[in-house]
Amino acid sequence: MPEQSTSTNPVLNSPNKLKLGVFGVNVSGGCSMTSVPSTIKAEWDESVNIAQAADRAGIEAMIPVARWRGMGGEINFNHRNFDPFTWAAGLAAVTERIGIFSTFHIPTVHPVRAAKEVATIDHISGGRFCLNVVAGWNEKEIAMFGTPQLEHDERYDVAEDWITLCKELWTREGEFDYDGPYFKSPGAYSEPKPVQRPGPVLMSAGNSSRGQHFAAKHADLNFVVAQTIESAGEIAAEVKRIAREDYHRDIQVFGQAYIVCRETETEARAFHHHYVNEKGDWEGVRNLLDVLIPNSESALGDGWEAMAANLIAGYGALPLIGTADQVVEGMQAFSDAGIDGITLSWVDYASGLAHFEKELLPRMIEAGLRER
Repeated sequence: MPEQSTSTNPVLNSPNKLKLGVFGVNVSGGCSMTSVPSTIKAEWDESVNIAQAADRAGIEAMIPVARWRGMGGEINFNHRNFDPFTWAAGLAAVTERIGIFSTFHIPTVHPVRAAKEVATIDHISGGRFCLNVVAGWNEKEIAMFGTPQLEHDERYDVAEDWITLCKELWTREGEFDYDGPYFKSPGAYSEPKPVQRPGPVLMSAGNSSRGQHFAAKHADLNFVVAQTIESAGEIAAEVKRIAREDYHRDIQVFGQAYIVCRETETEARAFHHHYVNEKGDWEGVRNLLDVLIPNSESALGDGWEAMAANLIAGYGALPLIGTADQVVEGMQAFSDAGIDGITLSWVDYASGLAHFEKELLPRMIEAGLRER
């Protein structure tokens, strides 16, 4: 049976029924493709303040986006971005309880180096580090490294070899020779080992059949992208089934959401309309969609505008829009669908987290979703 983490990492072992992560703080714009002035600037003090606020609120994780260039358009969404590994190391040193992720593109770093970086940050954090492994999807970004984009399933073959070598480096004592289909490492050696044994908490965002099998076999968490809470729950159930039946292990599943919360639903929807329809970067979202789906406007037809609006609003996350009670009802729906946790974003993260602690958290505790 594959070995699974027995660490006390706050993400994997949180007692809360619905775990939470703050997503996208390391990139300009955060998760909102809009020109309103309160979005993420990608400045270090900003990252520290948001991470410490999330830590105080008892949120389980900070999860960055791995980005190397922007999306063009009016705001050049995400063009300014902090490297997720060094960003995570810095936040690990200035927080106390929260899990700190690095999101990582497999084609960009050799596993021998990555394994060492992971172990280093895990020591800085005292065993709170987590790794979100991405096989690679943005062809223009991967091309910056002089590496051709591989076909979809082969990217996961590479990722499987990559994570296998990392796991060997995290657990094997002394030197060993590694001879995989994509990576060769004669005399492989890495000390110190991570604080967490057998290694850090691992997340994978694979949603295809190949991606689901990769996550079920290797990861502790699967990060699902879905059009509805119900379909997210169906994906979660399938990933958990694959992990249990094919690989004899358990996996948790996170969904994603963005929050627009106001005193009334009318006010919340008015602000949503303002930052998406009036201030949204529609040129930038065309560029993003054409990376995800070539010739997206013609390929998607009538569905293009709705998908584009959702990407502007929250990077494809599911909406939690309305009053505090309505937002928490939406969180309850995620939990009822079998989702173990959700990532959160706001247009204004600082005010969003302050509101979360004051208004949403007490309601979540009352609903049984959180213990604190």
